[in-house]
Amino acid sequence: MRLNCASTRLLCCLFSASAFALAFSGCANKAAETGPSGGGSSASAPIIVGEFASMTGAQATFGSSTDKGVQLAAAEINKAGGIDGHQIAIHLENDEGQPDAAATAVKKLITQDKAIAILGEVASKNSIAAAPFCNSNRVPMISPSSTNPKVTQTGPYIFRVCFIDPFQGTVAAKFVTGTLKAKTAAVLYDKTSDYSNGLQDFFQKAFVAQGGKIVLVRTYQAGDPDFRSSLTTIKAANPDILYVPGYYNEVGTIARQARQLGIKAPLVGGDGWESPKLIEGAGGPGGALEGSYFTDHSALDEKDPVVKKFVESYKAANNGQSPDALTGQGYDAAGVLFAAIKAAGKPEGGDYNTDTFRAKVRDAIAATKGYAGATGDITLDADRNAKKSAVVLQIKGNNYKNVIATFQP
Repeated sequence: MRLNCASTRLLCCLFSASAFALAFSGCANKAAETGPSGGGSSASAPIIVGEFASMTGAQATFGSSTDKGVQLAAAEINKAGGIDGHQIAIHLENDEGQPDAAATAVKKLITQDKAIAILGEVASKNSIAAAPFCNSNRVPMISPSSTNPKVTQTGPYIFRVCFIDPFQGTVAAKFVTGTLKAKTAAVLYDKTSDYSNGLQDFFQKAFVAQGGKIVLVRTYQAGDPDFRSSLTTIKAANPDILYVPGYYNEVGTIARQARQLGIKAPLVGGDGWESPKLIEGAGGPGGALEGSYFTDHSALDEKDPVVKKFVESYKAANNGQSPDALTGQGYDAAGVLFAAIKAAGKPEGGDYNTDTFRAKVRDAIAATKGYAGATGDITLDADRNAKKSAVVLQIKGNNYKNVIATFQP
């Protein structure tokens, strides 16, 4: 039987429609079976890593600096092919420097974004607020720069790639007694900050153990605009040094007001001073912080080939700008995590976001030994803290990266 042209066209259309429906059905079933769960379960799905940071608010430079390091590390590993063919996707949440917002950010990253691990934070109070949810959900969290011991005490899934404040406080005490020959010290700290509160306590104990005498202790709150009352009392006590373990925001104002009142003693602080805004807040180069000192993670000395490569890569990606220590810490936190994901191997079934695989990542992070980072070699101890050296920096002109001393753990 011959078919006319109209009949032929009708059969062709019916066949094409059936074939398309069958093909679409097959594709839909395949997507349902292997589609992305947020953990890289399909052949091309990204591995999602969460990051929470203070991108706005009082400590905005902390978040900005750290995130640039994290993003650089992710860009480098993705350019090299990712991990087992999966690209790394960094999901960033701004916590505005607030503990409640930090906890909320981490909950979103884990429950909605399906992050398999978390990077953050710098401020210890924010890490302390977020860590319990990570730990209870068995999601590894690595803090780049939170130094308060309480952070990793939360539980076995919480890590850091920086030193802790008992060491940092001891370094400051040894420096001021050994190098500056200080016999007396006054302390002015932020009573609302876990970081500042903890660091001043460790400094006081170490300073007294070194033979020093604490002549006065005064407190303030973050956001205070006027410190003259406490500084007037401190001036009367005439200490050899004034220890201010706060964040860069208030430090600049404290320094200006101290000099206005005639306090000539050097100001000494901790890594919370690390910010490109530090000198600006103290009146600019040669201003109120000229000659002062603070402990920090590193000065990114480009003599080391690992550091040199990092600095060059950062400058190339950021219009020639130089990174700071917190950028290096973010880069290293991400690097340690990516190395651990690789070491954990390919997950059974291809899903990176399972309790079993995250536990393997956790174990791989815990096993980190001699990782060659931009801020120095990183070895994690049994308490999931990094054993790393610290530097003492002196502010001169527009430069706050002049290394005066280095202390080993």
